[in-house]
Amino acid sequence: MAMRSSDMEVSEAMAAAKQDDDIEPLSGQPFFHVKLTKSHVGARRVYQMILPVHFTRILPNKTVPVTLTCSGKSWETIYLGKGLCFNKFSPSGWKTFVVDNMLKVGDFCVFELMECSDIALNFKVQILRGDFPSVLENKEAGTIYNPIVVE
Repeated sequence: MAMRSSDMEVSEAMAAAKQDDDIEPLSGQPFFHVKLTKSHVGARRVYQMILPVHFTRILPNKTVPVTLTCSGKSWETIYLGKGLCFNKFSPSGWKTFVVDNMLKVGDFCVFELMECSDIALNFKVQILRGDFPSVLENKEAGTIYNPIVVE
C-alpha cells in the first residue's frame, strides 16, 4: 500500500520527534494522542485521562481492565466505558502511570490500541517529552478503517 503525503508527514514528524530508543514506529493499529494538561498530571490533585469521543466508539461500552505498556513495563488501570458524558481511565491507575513515568504538562502520549475485547484492553503508550511536531499535534487520530502508517 502506498503512503499518502499526509502519512509521510506523520512518518517524518515521528522520526524528528525521536529523542531516544524508546520511540518506535506505529504498527498500524488504531491510536490517539494527547497533549498533557494540568488535569492529566495531577494539578489540584486531579489525575484524569478522558479518551477522545471519536476513539471510544471502537471500545466496549462497559468497564474493562486496561494494561498500559510503555518502555517494556506495564501498568494496570480500568477503562470506565459507561460514562454519561465521557469515558476515561480510572484516576488511581492513571495516577500511578503518570507518577512512575514522571509525566508533566506539555508532554504527549501516543496510545496505540494493541488489544480490544469485551474483557480486556491493551494500549502501547509512547511518551514524547516537551516539544511535539506541529504536524502531529493537529493530526486526526488513526482508526480501524483509516490507520496512519508510520515507517
